[in-house]
This record gives sequence, C-alpha cells and structure tokens, in this order.
Amino acid sequence: TVAGPGFVNIRLAADAQGELVRTIVAAGEDFGRGDSLAGKRINLEFVSANPTGPIHLGGTRWAAVGDALGRVMEAQGAQVTREYYFNDHGEQIDRFARSLLAAAKGEPTPEDGYGGEYINDIAGEILAHYPNALGKSDAQEFFRSHGVDMMFEHIKKSLHDFGTDFDVYFHENSLFESGAVERSIEKLKQNGYFYEQDGAWWLKSTDFGDDRDRVVIKSDGNAAYIAGDIAYIEDKIGRGHDLCIYMLGADHHGYVSRLKAAAGALGYDPDTIEVLIGQMVNLLKDGQAVRMSKRAGTVITLDDLVDAVGVDGARYALVRSSTDTTLDIDIAVWASKSNGNPIYYVQYAYTRLNSLKEKAARLGVSFEGADYSLLSTELDGELIRTIAEFPKVNKAAAALREPHRVARYCEELAGVIHRFYAHNPILPKAGGEEQPIHKARLGLVEAAWLTLSKGLHLCGVSAPDHM
Repeated sequence: TVAGPGFVNIRLAADAQGELVRTIVAAGEDFGRGDSLAGKRINLEFVSANPTGPIHLGGTRWAAVGDALGRVMEAQGAQVTREYYFNDHGEQIDRFARSLLAAAKGEPTPEDGYGGEYINDIAGEILAHYPNALGKSDAQEFFRSHGVDMMFEHIKKSLHDFGTDFDVYFHENSLFESGAVERSIEKLKQNGYFYEQDGAWWLKSTDFGDDRDRVVIKSDGNAAYIAGDIAYIEDKIGRGHDLCIYMLGADHHGYVSRLKAAAGALGYDPDTIEVLIGQMVNLLKDGQAVRMSKRAGTVITLDDLVDAVGVDGARYALVRSSTDTTLDIDIAVWASKSNGNPIYYVQYAYTRLNSLKEKAARLGVSFEGADYSLLSTELDGELIRTIAEFPKVNKAAAALREPHRVARYCEELAGVIHRFYAHNPILPKAGGEEQPIHKARLGLVEAAWLTLSKGLHLCGVSAPDHM
C-alpha cells in the first residue's frame, strides 16, 4: 500500500513466513549447512602444547574453539584435517627430562625445570615400570623418552574426555630425522631467499613483509625453531592442503609474518597461511583469580576447569566469546543450575522442546499435513525468523573464523524458545481435542529442535534429552 509521498508499506502474508517451517523440517539435519567452503582442503592446527606438562587454560581455549571451528567449516563443505603439532624436539624437552630425573633421584627441581605433582607422578611411574632406570648410562634420555610418551598420553586422554580429538598427531622431531628440514633449507637456497651472515644462515623474510630477517641456522650450527616451522609448511602443503590455519597463543603475534614469509620463500602463496591468535583465560572463584593448580603447580589446567564446571560448561564458556579478548570464567556462574548460566539456559530450552515432542508422541499429535499459515502470532513469527537466521550465522562464523557467533545465536534462539513456550499454547490440554494450530506449532517446535540441536553440536556441547 502507498503510505504517503515516497513510502510504500509491504506486508508478507502469514503463510509466506510459515512456509519456512515446512522447508526447515524437510531439510532436517542438513538445515544450516552451506557450500561456501566446498572443495577447500583445510589443515587446522590447534592446541599443540609441548608435552612437558598438562594443558593450561590458553591451550584449553583452543581445544574448544578449534574443535568448534572445524565443525563450522565442515558444515560449509570444507574437508578439515584437525592436527596437533607434537613438540618433541628442543631445549624444553631437555628441561622436562632433567626435571623427571631430579624427581626420580629425590633432588630439588632444576632451576630452569618444571615443578608440580605431575612431575613426581611421571617419575614415579617410570621407576615402577623400570626399577633400574636410574642406573642406566643414558638415564636422562631414558626418562625423556618414556616421560614424553606418558605426558602425551595424558594430554590426549584429557583432550578426548573434553570432546576434542585429532586426525593427525605430527611429531616435530620427524622433520629433523627424515631430512625434511635440510630439504627445505636447500629449497630456500635455490629460491634465493637464504643467505649467510656472521656465521649464521638467514631467511630473507623481509622480502615478504616481515619486520626483520630470521635466523634459521644459528652460528653454532644448531637449527633455530623456525627451521622446523619451514619444513612443516612444506609438509602440510605437500599433503594437499590449500589453506593452513594455525591457532596460536597470545605470545605468538610475531609468528604471523614469519610463517607467511616462510611460505612465500618456499614458492607458495603467503595467503595459504592463516594465523589466529587467542588471548588469555582466567578462572575466577569468589571474584578472585585462581592462580595455581594442585597438580600442575604453576598454572590452571584443562582438568582443573572441567573439575570446576564440567565438560559442557567449560567448552561453552570458552567458545561463546571472541578469542580476541581476554576471558574470565566465574566458577559460581558456570557451575550453577540456573538461567544465569548460559549453557544451562540453552540446554534447558532444548530439553523443553524435547519434552514437547515426547508428549506429542504420547498424545498421538503429529505435524504431518500442518497448515503453517496459522502461525500468525508475534511469538510464532519471532521464532520462525530467528530459526531462519541460522544458515547465515553459520556461514559468517566459518568465513570470519568466529564460532562464538554460533554460540551467541544459540542463546538468542533459546530466549525466543522460552518465550514461545511460556505464552503460546502448543499441544492440546488434558482431555482437549487436537486443533490445526497444534499441528502447526508442533511443526515449529520440530524446526526449533532441529536448529538448536545443530547449533549445540557445532559448539561441541551435548544436547541432553532431559535435565
């Protein structure tokens, strides 16, 4: 209708909006999926904590966010390889071995070593299995080998129990043992991006926008850390990945330019490399930061967080905020069974929908043949429109590498579901007869149930039938 000079009012018929419900229910599990990343082979590397101790909160954040990002990108058609880079080469591993050996001997922790009960536990376990371990001529190497294996098994179990598993566990040491590092260095020389100065060998990373050239082989002949990074890029791309995403901690900003430079020097498009930086996480109790773990000694770990708020609470708390920001997790909030706890609020909305579906089955009410033009109340429309946003949210989350968009959407959807449940009659009252509106609203419940189920799955948290 014309509404004055220059204005036209457009009203959509209720059945146009209602037809969205039919489309969503017909799509089923495929609703929300897209093809924006179809054909992309993505290597997603995250966590990659050194096997020198339990995973701290920063690594735990990536365990949740990285897994959720992988799910979101797969929902857009990408083929995602989840990869853990196992740092089993270098000085940190030597410090770990010295710490284990000292603990086994009953000596104080070395000045540059690792403390915490877990060091004593591992040393004790090695001695229990190998009583003569301290008598070996290469005792430190013996403790290093067995200690790293034991620590990594603990890390993998913690991650698995947290709901995060990997397709590939890549050993850094294999790059040196296989000669991959030497081959990559030779390639850099042939490409003209490697030069010698002051007894060391340097990568011309400034040619690709880095703020300075990087030492690859130090003057003492030992490889710098970037040597493994260079060979690792060659390996990842050689396996057929056309995008390599690195999810690194807050202290790794300098890696963005050097990794892109390494890819460029090897002859690849620097945009093949993408680096995401995650900020720190603090655990709060009574408004104060929890500083130390009983087991790890110096940091709060993944296991500590799960013990405090559960797996679902921990994962959702970590996924729902942008990784660009420092995150505070209040134990009292996330352990509570109230609407003030975001994961409880969302999961409770799901269980409400599930209980409606179960009750409908008992009553013999079905949405087959529903007339969705009857969904004409404001709350009907609000729920339909909110559900319809799901595919767009997922697409943006994948494109921007921001799975927190899905979590926040789930909270928005849960709020609409709670209001819809409270104010709209959905099923016949006891003894009442089924009406056409009941069939239509049950179809809307099905659409909301499918959507929230998928959203929770993308966040990596459970969708419980009952609470």
